[in-house]
Amino acid sequence: MPQRDGRTAPVTGLRDRAADASAAVPMRRTLRAPIGCTGVGLHSGARISLRFLPAAPASGIVFRRTDLPGGPVEIPARWDHVVDTRLNTTLGIPGRRDAVIGTVEHVLAALAGMAVDDAVVELDGPEAPVMDGSAAPFVFLIECAGLVATGEPRQVIEVLRPVRVQESRAGESRPGESGAGEGDAFVALLPAASAGPVIEAEIDFPAAAVRRQMRSLRLTPASFKADLAAARTFGFVEDVEALRAAGLARGGSLKNAVVVAGARVLNEGGLRFADEFVRHKMLDIVGDLGLAGLPLAARVVARRPGHRLNNQVLRALFADPAAFRIVPATGIGVAKRAGAGGIASAAAAPA
Repeated sequence: MPQRDGRTAPVTGLRDRAADASAAVPMRRTLRAPIGCTGVGLHSGARISLRFLPAAPASGIVFRRTDLPGGPVEIPARWDHVVDTRLNTTLGIPGRRDAVIGTVEHVLAALAGMAVDDAVVELDGPEAPVMDGSAAPFVFLIECAGLVATGEPRQVIEVLRPVRVQESRAGESRPGESGAGEGDAFVALLPAASAGPVIEAEIDFPAAAVRRQMRSLRLTPASFKADLAAARTFGFVEDVEALRAAGLARGGSLKNAVVVAGARVLNEGGLRFADEFVRHKMLDIVGDLGLAGLPLAARVVARRPGHRLNNQVLRALFADPAAFRIVPATGIGVAKRAGAGGIASAAAAPA
């Protein structure tokens, strides 16, 4: 309809801009419909069924075991519910030795990587099924179920100052020391300029098939699916007997793990990526740091990371209220004191 004068146009423009701003506010997301799968537990060897279920807004990620006496038991996917980090991340309920769920990191990586904020993960056994050893099967399920915005604005945990934990070759965890020695493992959270985390990782193994690998990635659902989701867990042939004697890796096989023997990869078809090993370590970081409860607005820098250090860095972060704040996903500042510098500077940065 033609305008009689120019007074209507500015009002329309303001309304359009207001609508655009509202649409730009990230909302929490949950699954559109339930979906599930069945597979083998990597460490238990048990046949386990898993279901992803939609959840109420702002309820977070909750694991639910349906096979325990007395009815279903729910375990929040939080850093302070981690009870074991030996070759996997296990969640539990204090005081209930039977109420545990192991190998949650690949499921959590898929949920965090695909920006799923609220979901129930229902299981009828003691650990998540390993599927093919990566997060790709879980990403497939999430995409098949579909995602829907809940109407609740997404918040993030903004890291305000460096937090670092490190471990010497002897295996001693040392939070907050001023530098990492050559060969020391560490994970650091540094302030960043955007709501989505940037992950930089370096690994170094004696096996010639692995050696030293480094990679950096800005995490988005698209980059997670393309670059990390399909990277499989891995192990070394000389460790298999000791692991099984310790009650671990009972369900492990060439179908769900990359197995290395010196310079050789034993899997038919070889690797999915030339640097699949470091990509999988980054996948584990995404899953383990998903236990923060909200997405991290941080630069994550890691050398020789593992589940123990990934959990310890969250414990160090939340032990220091001055190191973080919870803000809307659109409220991250542009200029940060220590948002760059990579692995070398993170190793030397004081906490």
